[in-house]
Amino acid sequence: MSTVLVTADMVVFGLINEQLHVLLVQRAAEPFNGMWALPGAELLPEIDPSLEHAAHRRLEEKTGLGDVYLEQVITVSGPDRDPRGYSISTVFMALVRPGECRLKAGDRVSDVAWYPIDQDKVSVPLAFDHEELLRIATRRLRAKAEYSLLPALLLPPLFTVPELERLYHHLIGAPCPNYTLRRRLATGPWLKNAGKTKLVGKKQTRLYQLDLAQLGTFLDAL
Repeated sequence: MSTVLVTADMVVFGLINEQLHVLLVQRAAEPFNGMWALPGAELLPEIDPSLEHAAHRRLEEKTGLGDVYLEQVITVSGPDRDPRGYSISTVFMALVRPGECRLKAGDRVSDVAWYPIDQDKVSVPLAFDHEELLRIATRRLRAKAEYSLLPALLLPPLFTVPELERLYHHLIGAPCPNYTLRRRLATGPWLKNAGKTKLVGKKQTRLYQLDLAQLGTFLDAL
């Protein structure tokens, strides 16, 4: 009986210069040697009690971050996804701040880099079925922007309401009324006044931060 490959694939989002980026790895082994792909981890039953654990393990190896928000997006399977045989993969979405990452190659990976996302895709062809997985995860993130504060995890620890608005306008792909964000997001229990300001143009603008405890409760209820 042939071996079934069980993996976790990660769509790691970051915000660079107010544009959505995804973390990619360049493969240094077959199949698809030299091509870019989403970071992935094979389930190792001797050390991984779950696929989520495998995803966290690989993310820490590649980014140096041990505490990353992960959300399961989809599970895909089939005989044609991987030339090595039948494969089952659970896809996770992660939200990180690129400036906090310490990118590291190795382990059949020759390079790790951030690529900008434009129209739910990147400028290089991706290995396996990762182009479709990226599209699915990006659309999930954009949908989250319609009703939750989850995408704010991409912002710096302290941010202004205009920065939050620009992020949401970018993700939704169309102008979102400012009063809607200010009422539903900036005044919600998951945002709190940081008690600080920063100079934006000629005006001191109030800084906010996420109340992670309140946000966690809110996300658990979704």
